[in-house]
Amino acid sequence: MRAERVFAYGAAAGLLGDLLLGDPRRGHPVAAFGRAAGAVERVLWRDHRGWGALHTAVCAGGAAALGLAAARAVHRSPAASVALTATATWSVVGGTSLAREAVAVGRALEAGDVEAARARLPHLCGRDPQALDADGIARAVVESVAENTSDAVVGALVWGALGGVPGLLGFRAVNTLDAMVGHKSPRYRRYGWASARLDDLAGWPGARLTAVLATVAGGDPRGAVRAWRAGAAQHPSPNAGPVEASFAGALGVRLGGTLSYGGRIEHRPVLNGAAGRAVRAGSDDIDRAVRLSRRVSWLALGVCAGARLIARRSLTKGRTS
Repeated sequence: MRAERVFAYGAAAGLLGDLLLGDPRRGHPVAAFGRAAGAVERVLWRDHRGWGALHTAVCAGGAAALGLAAARAVHRSPAASVALTATATWSVVGGTSLAREAVAVGRALEAGDVEAARARLPHLCGRDPQALDADGIARAVVESVAENTSDAVVGALVWGALGGVPGLLGFRAVNTLDAMVGHKSPRYRRYGWASARLDDLAGWPGARLTAVLATVAGGDPRGAVRAWRAGAAQHPSPNAGPVEASFAGALGVRLGGTLSYGGRIEHRPVLNGAAGRAVRAGSDDIDRAVRLSRRVSWLALGVCAGARLIARRSLTKGRTS
């Protein structure tokens, strides 16, 4: 079985496994990687970019090398290769857990239990829950669903299509490292610089594909394109900007504005401010964002699998002509 079919079958099975099973409550591979990366950090940490770059290389390179070794060990067996790809895909994508947490916060808001919603919000993002009212929590959820559709699903599928199992594991390692050390706290401003920059680079293609697919799959393609063009470049994140802007336009809502992270206030541009309305607690905004995220995820699988098949055929024709 050729590599493009191994990826297509394995990634589809892995995405279906995530849909049916979600993340395990114990022993998740990403959590195990996080513990290993934390152990490496305890040995290497210095307030220096070079040591942080070494930490990134050891952890992300180690994850990709593990994937390469596993793929080589089973490459003679198509069934084992598909199973390995499915397992790797299931372990690195997080669409179902993302949707479950978003819906749980939404249900708490619908019931008027703002404190319960605040308690669940840290499962989705690093915002300060106590600084948010009900509508602010709902907006944070929609923004997190948009951004994590790219980070937790589409980006992984893109790198899986490009690099197989090593690409899947490497991308998730880079994304996890950014979450661990890539923020601009005093401890990680220098040490986490390499992880943050590498995550920006690795996330670039997945973010653009997510934005394109949100435009296609949303309810207002023109609005999504307009919001993307008008606001994405103003966002401080080169990857979250296009994704959140296209989701805002597709859903007809406003995203962005003043945020609070760890006591630090950030004033971000308002995305789709001219045409969108405010996200409202108790409305169906969160549910609509979750449904759009799911459509984008499955479309991304089709695009990535199809692109790999087309690339294979193009290379084959080039060699025979």
